[in-house]
Amino acid sequence: MKTLLLAGLMLALLMPLPVMAAEKDPDTGFIIADGWEVVRNNCTACHSASIVTQNSGSRNYWLGLIRWMQATQNLWQFDAATEETILDYLSTQYGTKKGARREPLPRELMPENPYKMEAKSS
Repeated sequence: MKTLLLAGLMLALLMPLPVMAAEKDPDTGFIIADGWEVVRNNCTACHSASIVTQNSGSRNYWLGLIRWMQATQNLWQFDAATEETILDYLSTQYGTKKGARREPLPRELMPENPYKMEAKSS
């Protein structure tokens, strides 16, 4: 009887623990973790939180999005500490998913867009 009890206890110890769902902010849906308030305060000033939460990618991916928004969408420049906090949070909480598609090619490796409209001169 002791052997059976010991075997059952050993088997229970080997079983993986259930993964607890991360706590989320009820207003934004952001995962509550270090830096989430900085992301909320900066990102949702221009767009909904769902634009963030539906994405995932590496730190380089998120940095590329920030640079694109700064170059084309009038996103302000962040001080170094704020940008670091945002990138840490996004790449940790909304990082690359296992089994997901590869990251997009860098812009400089992409061919020219054949449908790009040329600006008309007046």
